[in-house]
Amino acid sequence: MNSKRKRVIKEYVLITIAVILMDIGIYVFKFPNNFSFGGVSGLAVVITHFVPFTASQINLVINMLLLVFGFLFLGKNFGVKTAYVTILSSVLLNIMEAAFPMQAPLTNETMLELFYAIALPALASAILFYENASGGGTDIIAMVLRKYSTMNISSALLAVDAIIVFVAYFVFDTRTGLFSVCGLMAKTLLIDKAIEHMKLSKYFTIVCSRPEPICDYIMKELKRSATVYNAEGAYTHKGKVVILTVMDPKQAVLLERFIQSVEPDAFLMVTKSSEIMGKGFRGYI
Repeated sequence: MNSKRKRVIKEYVLITIAVILMDIGIYVFKFPNNFSFGGVSGLAVVITHFVPFTASQINLVINMLLLVFGFLFLGKNFGVKTAYVTILSSVLLNIMEAAFPMQAPLTNETMLELFYAIALPALASAILFYENASGGGTDIIAMVLRKYSTMNISSALLAVDAIIVFVAYFVFDTRTGLFSVCGLMAKTLLIDKAIEHMKLSKYFTIVCSRPEPICDYIMKELKRSATVYNAEGAYTHKGKVVILTVMDPKQAVLLERFIQSVEPDAFLMVTKSSEIMGKGFRGYI
């Protein structure tokens, strides 16, 4: 099995897990409480108040319409992944509806249910955006805004979902509306932080006297590369070597330990970054 096929399988396994998490949060915690903090699922909750259809059915119809919108503006690759997410999510929601009918909230703890209604779909959305897909619906509109403007994904989602929350505030009672507002703000923050954590890398600036063992370890053991250049100490005027490299968080720990073992006097600066583009990282073609 070649590396490209393995990467595709890994992507779709992660996407499937994300869809399952999202649907549990929506069906078990969001729908029964009428939480409407954005998304097509939130819009479906509002619309069920006026039409004789279930939230799952309305969710499917709106998602299919917005899927066409996504194909037009975001390209074929995005559309294929999001089509998979939309169909799988809609099927799972309808299976859950048939297998586990919910006429009332799971518990009497509204805040506890709000937490899970926010956390599970937010984590799922972060995984999907990381894999260049989405949960469909308003996520597609948010990704179009991100592509054609300077807005990041969390700001785009906030702008789109705020309209749905505004409508829900007047459709349901004040208590539900206030919970929906809190849910929207918390969901936006969680998605932003989750995406940032998933993309996290560590940028190393290593000032040392013996670069060979460090570079060998980076290339042979960690399977990364590095940039090396000569420098001079401002105080001692002795020759030094500066190594620049980028690692994922697990590799960063191993590299730090190795440097301490082979050259404890090395000067090491480590910077967190979530925007690394190039070979071996996101954005490389």
